[in-house]
Amino acid sequence: MPTYAIGDIQGCFSAFSSLLGEIRFDPTEDRLWICGDLVNRGPESAKVLRFARNLGERAVAILGNHDLNLLAVAAGSRSLRGKDTCADILTAPDRDELIHWLRYRPLFHYDAALGFSMVHAGFPREWDRETAARCADEVSSVLQDDAQWTSFVANMYGNEPNRWSERLTGWKRLRFITNSLTRLRYCHEDGAIDLVHAGPPGTHEAPLTPWFTLPDRRGIGEHILFGHWATLVLRPTSPEESGPSVRENLFAFFSDLHAKYGVYPLDTGCVWGNRLTALRLEDRRYFSVSCA
Repeated sequence: MPTYAIGDIQGCFSAFSSLLGEIRFDPTEDRLWICGDLVNRGPESAKVLRFARNLGERAVAILGNHDLNLLAVAAGSRSLRGKDTCADILTAPDRDELIHWLRYRPLFHYDAALGFSMVHAGFPREWDRETAARCADEVSSVLQDDAQWTSFVANMYGNEPNRWSERLTGWKRLRFITNSLTRLRYCHEDGAIDLVHAGPPGTHEAPLTPWFTLPDRRGIGEHILFGHWATLVLRPTSPEESGPSVRENLFAFFSDLHAKYGVYPLDTGCVWGNRLTALRLEDRRYFSVSCA
């Protein structure tokens, strides 16, 4: 009964199906973890949601920033933008069921038996696993409240506050938690989160560091799966680099990050025509398919 963790699908159902074939996924025996951004930018978001929903307890899907954006659009507090491709959900006959199912997805997952945590983006310096779980539950409780969820998605946007404090309250507290779990890539050296820069490390003038490399980060030693950051792992390839060589280079880079920081990045840029990747948690073996 293996467990597979999969990176950002973003509505790319065809690539998702190919990866499930590659790993020989058995929905009656295997388990599937999806680390957020099930929807948007790809052409078949509704199919991805329906497949994940129909797996029932065989799947754990957490929320990413694109999933939350869909909820905001469904609530009427945002409009679809030029690159958004979620109209198939918003006009679907089962729209209400899909939106309701999405509202009830967590923002964090931990399995003690496997020893893995899963988050879409990352953690601020001050959080350990227990803090992350507690804070994620705060957001989930509001999202699952019929009287509060539309107000939450209307107030979740913004880059402030950028520092954690247990004294934060109200929308500011929930916004910081949501930003950390679904948008974070970089932190400043003093631990303040940065939500502006998105490129690969070393490409910014500001003294920024990936969230997981802060030397005084709590939770060092944990095994953390995350997505959201395709440019962390992608690099230009020459025409002669294809197939096994790309996968081998990618998996070697992953192994280095495991050894140094205990993190397992899973977003390999499927929606940009790169790859969709899965990790089998029991033996930490990677699988990957081309999305070109």
